Amino acid sequence: MTPQSEAELAEIIAGANGPLCIQGGGSRGLAVEGEVLSTRGLSGVELYEPGALTLVVKAGTPVAEVEALLAAENQRLAFEPMDHRGLLGTDGEPTIGGVIAANVSGPRRIQAGAARDHLLGVRFVDGSGQVVKNGGRVMKNVTGYDLVKLMCGAHGTLGVLTEVSLKVLPRAETAATVTLTGLDLPGAVRAMFAALGSPFDVTGAAYVADTYQAHIRVEGFRASAAYRSAELVKLLSSFAMAEVREDAESLWQGIRDVAAFQGREGDVWRISVKPSDAVELVPQLQADALQFDWGGGLIWVLVPEGTDMRARVNVPGHATLVRASAETRARFGVFQPQPGPLAAISEGLRRQFDPSGILNPGLMG
Repeated sequence: MTPQSEAELAEIIAGANGPLCIQGGGSRGLAVEGEVLSTRGLSGVELYEPGALTLVVKAGTPVAEVEALLAAENQRLAFEPMDHRGLLGTDGEPTIGGVIAANVSGPRRIQAGAARDHLLGVRFVDGSGQVVKNGGRVMKNVTGYDLVKLMCGAHGTLGVLTEVSLKVLPRAETAATVTLTGLDLPGAVRAMFAALGSPFDVTGAAYVADTYQAHIRVEGFRASAAYRSAELVKLLSSFAMAEVREDAESLWQGIRDVAAFQGREGDVWRISVKPSDAVELVPQLQADALQFDWGGGLIWVLVPEGTDMRARVNVPGHATLVRASAETRARFGVFQPQPGPLAAISEGLRRQFDPSGILNPGLMG
């Protein structure tokens, strides 16, 4: 089912007599039980005010279309959303509603914030078929942040997004990347800590274990980026050999999309921990390959098929199963089980927004 309007979507949900599998472009592969309900028919830009740094767009609009529109005005989605297709082997076209529903955020999160930090308002249809509007369309008229942010990361279990209002930001004039070579994980974490604790406004801090390289990114005006990258070389040279790479856009796109794992066999897990806990955790993971983002706070893990990675996480954190067979997903669940009190709150919210439990049932546990 691919409704062409919000009213048609509301009618479908109100009349549903069974579970619905909510999808945007289908690029993330999170298929659940039920008839597929796609938002791809809800596409188009409702409002774009470059001077006000605000964009209102229908949920089914392709991310590529949004990014092209912004690029024409020298602006961007600062939260740098990941494209999952290479990692998951899926096709389809990522949509802006899917990005917001999953709170998809890339390497720049450490500096610019997550997708939910750029969300100003939403329109959605809840599980009873009611149309709900919350938040504002421009930054000077934003209300109801709590409900707006609740929808971001709910993966369609509380309602089906039809429209999102976003804060956008100017595109940086240039970027420079300081690459440190020959680092083990403890050294890389210390180097990333030093960079993130410096006054040089780092917008990316990642480590690829296979290459023993850490990458530190700065962005801004050309002279400023050149100065800050040179100062970072001085600061970080005590950790390893450091050099500046002026053109590393493809490098950061690869880090964002976990290109190092693409085409390789095995399950992929995404683990969020305190960066300071990463060094203690990694020996327990027994991974085939590792990649670290957000200064060590986000760990991408490649392991043999059917591995229960949560049983190996011995520090506080969350382990999400990103790529695996349907059998493995059914056995372990996609998302980290919530503690009892939090699970009760989550279940209460789902009952309020989706009384019949028809929206992506079972996805969040």
